[in-house]
Amino acid sequence: MPWLRQLPRWAWFGTGVLAFIAGLVNSVGYLGFRHESISNMTGNTSLLGIALGKADGLELAHWVLAIGAFVLGAMLSGMIVQQSTLKLGRRYGVALTLESVLLFCAIPFLDASSSIGLYLASIGMGLQNGMVSAYSGAIIRTTHVTGIFTDLGTSLGHLLRGLPVDMLRVFVCIVVATTFMFGSAMGALLFERMQEHALLIPALLTGVCGLGYGAYRHYSLVQ
Repeated sequence: MPWLRQLPRWAWFGTGVLAFIAGLVNSVGYLGFRHESISNMTGNTSLLGIALGKADGLELAHWVLAIGAFVLGAMLSGMIVQQSTLKLGRRYGVALTLESVLLFCAIPFLDASSSIGLYLASIGMGLQNGMVSAYSGAIIRTTHVTGIFTDLGTSLGHLLRGLPVDMLRVFVCIVVATTFMFGSAMGALLFERMQEHALLIPALLTGVCGLGYGAYRHYSLVQ
């Protein structure tokens, strides 16, 4: 039965940490010099359309690059991980380490109010969102929550009608939405003290997770 399906502990932990990181990164983008989303492309696509409607060439170019950067990150994830189903042993360590490098590289550009920093961070977020995709039929996205709240709402609607509900999906939605929100709150607190250097925290977190997972994977393969 669907409600009996479970995620392993490492998957719950990884999902929560990555959503926390994405919320933190996104809040730094909103509070930064351009006040824009780094991890959510829905609003950015609307701004791309607005720039197109206004025939604003500079803004049009910026949003094309911002969205293209996110897509590039997802493409890199597909090349590195090569599988869409969540499973220990895949090359998540390489993807996380590359995300860490991208976030570290973004900091000096953001500090100089350069959009290059936003593009580098967006590549990192696209890489992260493409890295975690599905487990046991439950789609897991960690860099935005529109789909999360949609799935949560439809599940609650099914519950009210007495229809079967995928409780694994409900709990995944709650974990991602909650940790993303707390990550955003932490980003706001850190931004007050560190400005764009607040990205040092998610850069360090992804680096530690990436290197730790890489060591685990190497150890498992040599056994």
